[in-house]
Amino acid sequence: MSKLLDSVDQRTQLVGENRLELLTFRLAGRQLFALNVFKIQEVLQVPNLTALPHSNPVICGVTHLRNQTISVIDLSAAIGGRPLKGRENCNLIVTEYNRTVQAFLVGAVDRIVNLNWELILPPPKGSGRSHFLTAITQLDDEIVEILDVERVLADIVPYETGVSDEVLDKDLLAFAQANRIKVLMADDSTTAYHQASSTLQNLGVETVYCQDGLKALKLLKRQAAEGVDICSEYLMLITDAEMPEMDGYRLTHEVRSDPNLRDLYVILHTSLSGSFNQAMVKKVGCDDFLSKFQPDELAGKVQERLRIAMQKQ
Repeated sequence: MSKLLDSVDQRTQLVGENRLELLTFRLAGRQLFALNVFKIQEVLQVPNLTALPHSNPVICGVTHLRNQTISVIDLSAAIGGRPLKGRENCNLIVTEYNRTVQAFLVGAVDRIVNLNWELILPPPKGSGRSHFLTAITQLDDEIVEILDVERVLADIVPYETGVSDEVLDKDLLAFAQANRIKVLMADDSTTAYHQASSTLQNLGVETVYCQDGLKALKLLKRQAAEGVDICSEYLMLITDAEMPEMDGYRLTHEVRSDPNLRDLYVILHTSLSGSFNQAMVKKVGCDDFLSKFQPDELAGKVQERLRIAMQKQ
């Protein structure tokens, strides 16, 4: 199983080319699920787990791995399915999201697939698990459900969206409210969007939401064609990295390639690893990078731009 992820460094070449790789697996039934390979540290057989009294019911224990203790989440139970039984047939997928490491208990691990983001589609509305999905795709006549891990984790550990008093600048708050400052946000996880937008509300900033990069690009191009000054309309674009149809790297490249959009300030806001994204920021032309989800850091980045905007008036 360790060989499954040996070439992750080589796979970084896919990012920025509107491609991704998914690790597919099953839970308690036949349905095929997937996670992005770049968020996975390793895959291993289930070690001995230590139970935690009074923990969330979907946490089946903790394990000590590579000098740290990590929680193990029964992924089937976490998305409303039946808990996984017979752990001798199960695996752990160790992931890093939002600066935390956690492991997901899953059933059989299937394979890694290389896909174009254009083949990744939004989940159907009204489906039973749709609120736990960011997207779906199809492999060999099977539907693959791509899980919204930010939503899963938010249900286990409630997130904070408030801004510390020492960070919040009330002069900038008044300026943002008086001028109806707006930020465009592109993120396929509605949970991640609500986290960020709630923080921006504390700054007096309004948000305009698009659920993938292609929708955001079409909105910007349409507004520019209608004569809207994009840099006056939006303080900045905050984009996730991985999204259906067009990822954040490709979105940034397209923005920089359009004379009407190229001056828009772009922040890459993602749960993917920071060191990797710092390199990608330079490659595609983002102005800044921010790891999810740190309310004070997000507030600080936005207030920097608000301060510049206020000084120009």
